[in-house]
Amino acid sequence: MPKKTTERRGKAKKHANPAEDDIALFGRPLFDDPTTRALERVGVVDVGSNSVRLVVFDGAARSPAYFYNEKVLAGLGQGLAKTGRLNPQGRIRALAALKRFAALAKGMRLPSLTCVATAAVREAEDGPEFQAEVERATGLKLWVIDGQEEARLSAQGVLLGWPEAEGLVCDIGGNSMELAEVSKGKVGRRITSPLGPFRLQQIKGGKKGVADFIRTEVEKLASAVGTGHERIYLVGGSWRAFARLDMERRKYPMTVLHEYRMGPQSVLQTVHWIAENDLEALRSKTGTSAARMELVPLASQVLRQMVLTFHPKEIDVSSYGIREG
Repeated sequence: MPKKTTERRGKAKKHANPAEDDIALFGRPLFDDPTTRALERVGVVDVGSNSVRLVVFDGAARSPAYFYNEKVLAGLGQGLAKTGRLNPQGRIRALAALKRFAALAKGMRLPSLTCVATAAVREAEDGPEFQAEVERATGLKLWVIDGQEEARLSAQGVLLGWPEAEGLVCDIGGNSMELAEVSKGKVGRRITSPLGPFRLQQIKGGKKGVADFIRTEVEKLASAVGTGHERIYLVGGSWRAFARLDMERRKYPMTVLHEYRMGPQSVLQTVHWIAENDLEALRSKTGTSAARMELVPLASQVLRQMVLTFHPKEIDVSSYGIREG
């Protein structure tokens, strides 16, 4: 879980040597600080391109206990690639959610509440305006992090659940997708890409245009971090929705997503299965929201290309990510 620093900064800076213990914007993890281990509760607000979420942890522990968890699918970044601005209705929904979260935090008397904003707010021309509006309306200060810091925090969250994780953490949001290497308990090279489903919705040229764009961007990622990684750890709501569909296709007896594992052939079969079936029927079978299911076909095409390019032996789902990181 990130620890908020006293100095306010708009964006995190780049990291020249990611192999070092670069604590960047948020400082060391809370459980590394003896003065904060005694905190009764710790809250994190994550303002993403698709969802706005409040998570409250029962104390700053390496193995987090969840006291409260609420998500609102605001769609803040929908249409951003086309307009360059936050979605107007998404802004209304996000602000309403943040007002509620601020009231909840006050009612819980949270001693620590960190508010993080990612791709939508950092890329939108009216992002700073939204930050100011949020602070005026709620008193919450949004910390806008860059893609590399987003990748680091997601990877750190995966390491919280998988201390021995070795491979690539792949975190997909609405407007971006981040990759980070993890090995021997540390986060290595990190990179961000424009492979979020909201952005892919704006690619011209039909299915071929989208497929060409995805392939080109994934090849760039492979050039940056290499392809010799046996495992890919998936973080993000679209990946969890995909995994739930994989379970449905395979008639898997349990629906626990954390640490759910898929082989590359299973992923490719599920991608094809999604394309061949009615999305509304799949949605009703799996209990996935309509807003989330709308993004799954594009996210599945990204995952297909990741499998074909990186050749992992195993693809694992992590429920831990940026909020835990």
